[in-house]
Amino acid sequence: MQKTDVLIVGAGPTGLVLAIWLSKMGVSVRIIDQADRSGTTSRAIVLHARNLEFYRQLGFASLAIERGVEFKAANLWLHGKKFAHVPFGDLGVSISPYPYALILPQDQQEELLGEQLRLLGVEVERSTTLFSCENIEKGVRARLKKATGEEEICEALYLAGCDGAHSVVREQLGVGFPGGTYEDVFYVADLRIQGAVADGEMHGALDDADFLAIFPMKGKGNVRLVGAIRPELKQKEHVQWEDVNQKIIQRLSMKVEEVKWFSAYKVHHRVASQFQKERIFLLGDAAHIHSPVGGQGMNTGIGDAVNLAWKLVAVIKAHAPAALLETYNEERIRFAQHLVSTTDSAFSFVSKRGRLATQVRTQLMPLLLPFLFQFAAMRRMMFRILSQTSIEYEPSSLSEGKAGQIKAGDRLPWLNGKPDNYEVLNTMNWQMHVYGKTAAEVQHVCKERNIDLHVFKWSDEVKKVGLQQDTLYLIRPDGYIGWIQAQWNKNELFSYLDKWGI
Repeated sequence: MQKTDVLIVGAGPTGLVLAIWLSKMGVSVRIIDQADRSGTTSRAIVLHARNLEFYRQLGFASLAIERGVEFKAANLWLHGKKFAHVPFGDLGVSISPYPYALILPQDQQEELLGEQLRLLGVEVERSTTLFSCENIEKGVRARLKKATGEEEICEALYLAGCDGAHSVVREQLGVGFPGGTYEDVFYVADLRIQGAVADGEMHGALDDADFLAIFPMKGKGNVRLVGAIRPELKQKEHVQWEDVNQKIIQRLSMKVEEVKWFSAYKVHHRVASQFQKERIFLLGDAAHIHSPVGGQGMNTGIGDAVNLAWKLVAVIKAHAPAALLETYNEERIRFAQHLVSTTDSAFSFVSKRGRLATQVRTQLMPLLLPFLFQFAAMRRMMFRILSQTSIEYEPSSLSEGKAGQIKAGDRLPWLNGKPDNYEVLNTMNWQMHVYGKTAAEVQHVCKERNIDLHVFKWSDEVKKVGLQQDTLYLIRPDGYIGWIQAQWNKNELFSYLDKWGI
């Protein structure tokens, strides 16, 4: 019988980030995976700004950036002619320390995360399969099987199912996975090419009956292609690169020098009916799967991991009430449902066949999109949505208060300059922020409750991002605002702190 605080099933990015956060905060973990090695294919490739902010908290954002490729602009093509250029980097500068998307393939990301976990003394247990799990009194019991055939019982305080779309954990819980599957077959291909689209930017191409997305990869001429398989081939058992419609590729004057990896797949859109059942949780693809529009899948799984991790730490290490863990399901299922609905609509638009859909894509969009993208507000909105910096938890039970335009549940606005108010988030603990001056009594309360107090100088830059002078902002360990108070009221603060065991 093996025991641990948290048993993590699945060692993709979601499970690895969860294991790293918990381990850094002194929670014992076991992380298992049925595969005998980490991933060797690129799969998901985009890491957005919000998750780079999380990686900064964990201490390795700079390593991720060194290994990845920044891309700061997108281009749209029709019938081989470029009709729109959308820069991102200039608009994200005031929003995040990372005003771009980072191309870092999933296999390389798993390698980086595995290295960080090993530095904390934790190794992924490979070739280890979960056969069953159940909630028991004050814990979880799981039955595991290793490659040798040896079976083992593991008891943990909590179990996190990060085991993908075909999750055994979800199946064991009997949790529904409603949704659907798109009829068409799509492909991803990693290529080495020559041509104008091998310029380090993202390119999206529309044709009468096809679409193609091209993402830059590290190394000269390396790109990722995402497209649709011709309808007449969607029943073919083994689709290959040779089956891809070359017409749209030829129109972009792409010369393919090498096909490094190719995979065909069907796209699903599903959200589990619940993300928690007592002491067992679902995260990442085990909880939600959706179209690849915007590169949101892996990023959302990492967001799940961070959201759950700090709450597990609080309950296990600081004896916060178990009700805190229930806010994981409350916060993340709402976002997942919204994400699936929006990516579903966008994906349906770019992939739908038929005369009307084709006319809208090829005649209306080339006129409408350049007009919309000329407005900075539109481009800023696009950056916020894609980067996941717009995610908020305002309806959450954890969110109380408002000051000006900033509401509890919002991501803490980042200050572009000195001081950088994100530098202090690396403690991954609750902390109080004040921009201006604060009363001595606030200092006393924070010291008494072991809450780090950070008082920042008031400035025009602070005002510009929407923060209010002398207002109290209680910041959650994940960088979201939990509680806001414009005028000091000791009883209100203590009520919130006592409710959540802070």
